[in-house]
Formats: sequence, C-alpha cells, structure tokens
Amino acid sequence: MSVLVLVEHTQGVFKKKSLEAIQYAANIAGSTGTTVTAVATGNVGDDAMQALGAYGAQKVLHTTDARLDNFNSRAYTKVMITAAQKEGAKVIVGLHDTVGKSVSPRVAARLKAGLVAGAVSYPDLSKGFVVKKNVFSGKAFAFVNVTSDIKVITLMPNTYPVVKGEGTSTVEKLDVAFEDKDFSIQVKEVAKASGSVPLSEAELVVSGGRGMKGPENWYVLEDLAKELGAATACSRPVADSHWRPHGEHVGQTGGTIRPNLYIAVGISGAIQHLAGVNGSKTIVVINKDPEAPFFKAADYGVLGDAMEIVPRLTEAVKKFKANH
Repeated sequence: MSVLVLVEHTQGVFKKKSLEAIQYAANIAGSTGTTVTAVATGNVGDDAMQALGAYGAQKVLHTTDARLDNFNSRAYTKVMITAAQKEGAKVIVGLHDTVGKSVSPRVAARLKAGLVAGAVSYPDLSKGFVVKKNVFSGKAFAFVNVTSDIKVITLMPNTYPVVKGEGTSTVEKLDVAFEDKDFSIQVKEVAKASGSVPLSEAELVVSGGRGMKGPENWYVLEDLAKELGAATACSRPVADSHWRPHGEHVGQTGGTIRPNLYIAVGISGAIQHLAGVNGSKTIVVINKDPEAPFFKAADYGVLGDAMEIVPRLTEAVKKFKANH
C-alpha cells in the first residue's frame, strides 16, 4: 500500500504545487506507516523524477504515452485508476487546481472513495480521518471525517511551504491499457499564460480591477509586479472586457489563489472575487472608494487614486531593494 500523488510538470519541470502535494502525502504516509508513490505522465526525464525523493516520494510511476503531454481528464483518470490498483493505494492526493478538480472526482467515483476537495490541513487521525476544508466561499471551515476504505483529497495550493530534504525516488514504467474512449476528448490547442511566475503558484500577486480604467494603464501594475517578483491577476469584469487574458482572472468563476501577499488595486471586492483570494495570507487594498467592500477584508487599506499611489509604491520598492 502507498499514498498516491498525481504530480504535474511543465516541459519536464515539476510544479511547486506538486512538490507541496508530495510533502502533504509524505506526512500522511508517515502517520499511517506506508510510503508515497508519485504518478507522472508525458515527457519528463528520469533525473527530474528521481529528484522527487527529496520531497518525500519513494517511487515514481511514469507513463510515457505522447497523448498525455496535453491534459485530458478521462485519460488521466485511467492513469490514476491503474496506478491505484497497482499500488493498492488507500489515500490518493491531488491538487485543487484545474487538473485535480477534473480528475479527482472521477477517480473517487470509480473507486467508490470518499472525496475531500480543497483540504487546508493534514488529516487528524486521532478520531478517524478528519480533514479540514474551506466552505461557503472560504467564509468558514468544515471538518470532514472520511470513513470510506479509499480516500481522495485535493490540496489547496500554497497551503504549506515546500522544504527540500534528502533522498531519491525509484522510477518504474506504468503500463496503462487505454481505450479509444479515453481520448474521445481531443485537445486542439494549448494557450499558455504569459509571465515568469505562474499565478497558481505565486507567493506575491498584484491584481487590478475596473478602477484601472483601461488596459492602457496596466503598465502601472506590471511595473510594481516586476519589482516585487510577483504575478499579475485581475477581476472578472477586466477579463470579460478583454483588458487582460482570462488566465489571470481570479474569483469564484476563475482561479483560486493563496499567495502570501495579495495587492488588489481598483477592485471593489464583491463576494465572487473574494471567494478566489480570501485564502491569501495578507491582503492590501488600494482604492479611491471609501465604501469599497474589499476594505472590510483587507489587512491593510490605502484610500486614494491608484495612478498616484502605485507608482510611488513601486519607487519605494526600488529604493528598498537598492539599500538591501
């Protein structure tokens, strides 16, 4: 038996959130006296897979079918079912992202497993298998006791810091008996989000809303993000107006992020937006509307015109970096 983890990579480099999931699985494995097996798909080198041992994976199962280079929920589900049966896995961990939210419910249904989506803590094994998760768009927590024989968990990204340790993983080939129906969904095109920092993994995020008045003013936020080494994001109206790509939209109908610092500029802070960002460790709101709801959720608020405040903040960051 082992704790199974679906790991994601970009051009052979494993994503930070996948390393976090391995560490999460390793904690469970340590408490239950078992091991961690990671499942990797597509074109990735042995060295990269062996390096997962430093984060807690004793073994990596790798399936090399070229059709898996692009995400396909049905095919990935088949991979995970095959791996779970091979390993006799009782706990399966995924990320609470596009891949995890597509694959994990399918896996749980096929294996008749209990599912906890969006976990924010390690399971409490003192009274069963109790997992803490967000509910009501992050306004409250629920403690779910999973009583099924097999348990499936999706972990909220940026819940725990990634700490590299020692060790290497063994790599084994995973043969999957695919059928035509597993690839009935065809991926025609993959549009990758621009920017040096993936939004889902960013620890610092600078985000803008309609208060920026137009795409021509976005350079102000990009300058600040560049100095901070942050990713950029936006509210839904901004994406719907095509000021920014939809990949930057965070909120109830967009991405869910949990950065250490979230700077919201010109965003009113409707409940739909808060649902995607209220897991942030620190929220800074810059808005000229004193009645903006976002101020109630902010750790720090700045009342004023973004076009005046943000450039001054950028200059302050530059000065701080120059002196340290």
